[in-house]
Amino acid sequence: MIGARSGTGSIMPVTVEDMDSVIRPLGVVGGSLVVTLAVGWAVDHALRRADARHPETPLWNLLRRARLPLQLVICGSLLRGSYEQAHLARGHTRGIGQVLTLVLIGACAWLIVRVAAAVVEASYSRYASAAQDAARVRRVRTQVTLIQRVVTAAVGVVAVAAMLLTFPAMRGFGASMLASAGVIGIVAGIAAQSTLGNLFAGLQIAFGDMVRIGDAVVVEGEWGTVEEITLTYLVVRTWDERRITMPVSYFTSKPFENWSRGNARMTGTVYFHLDHATPVDLMREHLHDVLKGCEQWDGRAWGLVVTDSTPSTIEVRALATAKDADDIWTVRCVVREHMIDWLRREHPYALPRINTATAPGLAEAPDREQATPGAEDIGPGPGAR
Repeated sequence: MIGARSGTGSIMPVTVEDMDSVIRPLGVVGGSLVVTLAVGWAVDHALRRADARHPETPLWNLLRRARLPLQLVICGSLLRGSYEQAHLARGHTRGIGQVLTLVLIGACAWLIVRVAAAVVEASYSRYASAAQDAARVRRVRTQVTLIQRVVTAAVGVVAVAAMLLTFPAMRGFGASMLASAGVIGIVAGIAAQSTLGNLFAGLQIAFGDMVRIGDAVVVEGEWGTVEEITLTYLVVRTWDERRITMPVSYFTSKPFENWSRGNARMTGTVYFHLDHATPVDLMREHLHDVLKGCEQWDGRAWGLVVTDSTPSTIEVRALATAKDADDIWTVRCVVREHMIDWLRREHPYALPRINTATAPGLAEAPDREQATPGAEDIGPGPGAR
């Protein structure tokens, strides 16, 4: 027994039990924190060394993101296993145990998600660095993204269910709900028909190779690039930096243009409406010169032909190729600008014209007598001798 002086000057006895009730909790909590920090530092140091030895794979560096959830799992496990012996907050042992259990379940779910994301991202990075087909890489990227979202959602659902089952009241509730699971499933299926449809459509897009992240698509008359694909919606970034969010079921139920499927190379056309006197041969030669000076032209094909004619104009089509949708747009703009400028400077008569002069009247009309051959021009008639 150890004495302690009270406020009145008297010495109050301090028992070993009182000291033990203070030292033991501090020792348990402090020891758990020290072990957690030590293990976290050791794991992080080992991952750094592994990353230095194997720089060709980003797996070890990505696994370092799981350091915090790992430490939380270790600390939660140590406290959950020793809090009863430490006599933490006597009288609230059950509540503390419940909180530690919930923390441990959440930390385990967080750790699983981080580790799975690191493994998937490392696998994709190695594949993307070795693959030569850009379309194939975009397909794998789309699948990897959706797989990560599915794994995260599944782990989250399991973690929440495990947390609910730790409450005794929820166990009985779960047993009663299990008996009517068929009816509830039917009602939920009807109520969430559109959501489930988008969910299955997202899986179909991921593994059916219909559209991928980075594809150039035309939907509802808008051209853009697929920026994000989730299990329920898809985001298209247009050329003017707008974002169009659409349900993924749209791409499984309606036709759309995918300019990047299979091969991103494209052929572009530019139409000119010109006068009939246009020097088509010279125009064709100048088009070739323009394309030679355009960096976006891939050199595969080009051409210029007259595709149609009207009483007032002719339709001339210029054709060129490029490696993708962005470059073909630039090529078309360059061809249109340079060809019109060349026609305006060198051959202005080739530009379409509209006649605004009035038709000639009777006074300006040609003389009928001059237009009709005379008798002396016709020669003697059949009765002439």
